[in-house]
Amino acid sequence: MTRPLSIIGAPSSAGAYGPGQEKAPAAFRRHGLVEKLRAAGIDTHDRSDTPLFRWRPDLTNPMAMNRDAVADTAERTASLVAAALADGHAALVLGGDCTVELGTVASALRHGTSVGLVYIDFDADLNAPENSDGALDWTGVAHLLDIPGADQRLASLGPRRPMLGASDVLLLATENFTEHEAKDIADRNITLIPLAEVRRDPAAAANQAAAWAQKFDTVLVHLDVDVLSFAHFPIAENTRRCDGLRLAELGLLLEPLIALPAWRALTVTEVNPDHAPDEAQAFGELIAMLCDVLKP
Repeated sequence: MTRPLSIIGAPSSAGAYGPGQEKAPAAFRRHGLVEKLRAAGIDTHDRSDTPLFRWRPDLTNPMAMNRDAVADTAERTASLVAAALADGHAALVLGGDCTVELGTVASALRHGTSVGLVYIDFDADLNAPENSDGALDWTGVAHLLDIPGADQRLASLGPRRPMLGASDVLLLATENFTEHEAKDIADRNITLIPLAEVRRDPAAAANQAAAWAQKFDTVLVHLDVDVLSFAHFPIAENTRRCDGLRLAELGLLLEPLIALPAWRALTVTEVNPDHAPDEAQAFGELIAMLCDVLKP
């Protein structure tokens, strides 16, 4: 990566199942993210954070809890990312829950170019609120694609609706699907490189994803850290004992995507500092991986 890099924090767990992710941007900074990026030779600029929002139950809107806080965070994230992109910077967006990606995508669309999203996540996040359990962080892709049942405000955050088409999204290292999600992936012909395939050969899967992304003027990468094996690297919001990626495999997956000339933003979500047995060690390793894939 040769562009300057803007750091943008979105400390919100509004769309999550519980609190914790709102602490991640501060933890990244506390453990030296900005300083270590600069030491790696990256021209790094910290554009600060959107307002903090800690998860709370929302019984007035049980199928789309904290919807307005989710939308407010996404809108503020979009403004910060759009300013960074207008300055010719790439963006590293620190969530927060997965709905932060709505803001990153909305900002990229303001430039009027074709936008492709590589979505690295154990879950597909293709559920409309009516098919979910009230947590909006597994509905993000559904709102980007504006599938039937999508929330009106969330689906309208960008300059166009739907924000993305099915051919603009690649699901990478995804394994967990609801019945509705599996049908939508098949019916819409959404490109999928499943977790098992990535685990067999991370470098080959990464090259396949990079080849898919080359047709876009702007490439965005979404990273939900629950794609990592929680038993081997406990940092994610979700504590499932799935056989996910190792941190080194995730680095191999990210490297050719970040190296694409059209790459403009990496959004890192679902990091919960409270789940790390040794916070300093976990963030040290995570930051080192990010520095490796982002360095010139």
